[in-house]
Amino acid sequence: MSSGASSAAPPEPHERFNLRRFLLSGAGWPYILVPLIPLAVALELTHAPSEVIFASSALGVVPTAALMGRATEELADRAGPGIGGLLNVTFGNFPELLIAFFALVAGLQEVVKASLIGSVLGNSLLVLGGAMLVGGLGRDRQTFNRKAASAQATMLLVASAALILPAVFQLVDGGGLPRIDAEEVDFSSAVETLSLAVAIVLLACYSGGLWFSLRSHRDLFNPPIDEATEEEGEEHHEPWTVKRSVILLALAGLAVGLMSEILVGSISETAESVGISEFFIGVIIVAVVGNAAEHWVAVYVAAKNKMDLAVNIAIGSSAQVALFVAPVLVILSFFFGDHPLALVFNGFELAAVLLAVLIASHVTSHGESTWFEGLLLLALYTMMGVTFFLA
Repeated sequence: MSSGASSAAPPEPHERFNLRRFLLSGAGWPYILVPLIPLAVALELTHAPSEVIFASSALGVVPTAALMGRATEELADRAGPGIGGLLNVTFGNFPELLIAFFALVAGLQEVVKASLIGSVLGNSLLVLGGAMLVGGLGRDRQTFNRKAASAQATMLLVASAALILPAVFQLVDGGGLPRIDAEEVDFSSAVETLSLAVAIVLLACYSGGLWFSLRSHRDLFNPPIDEATEEEGEEHHEPWTVKRSVILLALAGLAVGLMSEILVGSISETAESVGISEFFIGVIIVAVVGNAAEHWVAVYVAAKNKMDLAVNIAIGSSAQVALFVAPVLVILSFFFGDHPLALVFNGFELAAVLLAVLIASHVTSHGESTWFEGLLLLALYTMMGVTFFLA
């Protein structure tokens, strides 16, 4: 009896050591921010300064995004990089959709549109650039499925072109584009109708894309996994079950919803007190926070030389924002908010999305990447960010 008890005692300090090491590792550090979730709730209930509430709720999204990413990676290990990328962009854009919906209800339609464009820019430049830079360090080059990336990039190009059409119609019809400092603009019924038609067509394209990637050309998005690449830099851990992954994704989604409502409620006051525009908050800060899940996972898997998954996340998430999130918000705006959401973007947003999508499509067209290409994408995103800040 005594010998059995003594042999069972040692694992306790070992387990504590593993937990501490995990929290300080690249995969575990976001969970250190978990206390900010109840803190943001407490600050909201006590009517603390808006900028403090904004910062705590924004950072509170990070651990939930990391949890979504970990659960999705577990599912991706079973389903392959294509399906895993699809699952990740689905749950990764859930925070973005919730934040945008609460902003829509609050009457911040220009913030909604800025966050949509910011999501496309963030994924196609910031995420893709960060993945290529981090993944390329110490490697001559990284390769990925060129055909799958090309299919995703084509969807993104078509969706971006569709989102520009209402603005073209507005200009040709003698109207003007929204101002940078606008919160909500009431466009003509013709523009609103055109936006609804564009949204319906984009959703049809999204449905076709799902069928293409999951059914008719599934092999294109699920290439064989190289065992040598799989083991490179892997941290071995006990795999999660599908049930556990789904439950944790649901819990993370509820937490994100709570943080999103608090975040949106503090945007206007934060912009005024800090002295930055709501446009910059929407296109940079809200977009980065709302897409933190795929931001983190794409760079993380690229560092492990899983560029198929990283590229699918970056380009696929951008395409999903344009093909799914934006159209859904347009349709919801006919039932929530003061008036329908018209897909008429300001001049900065139109120029930025065109440049970002064209450059990202070109970079991924060769099926290989280097750290220098990632650096260039990050440089472009930085220059756009400075432009938006000074606008």
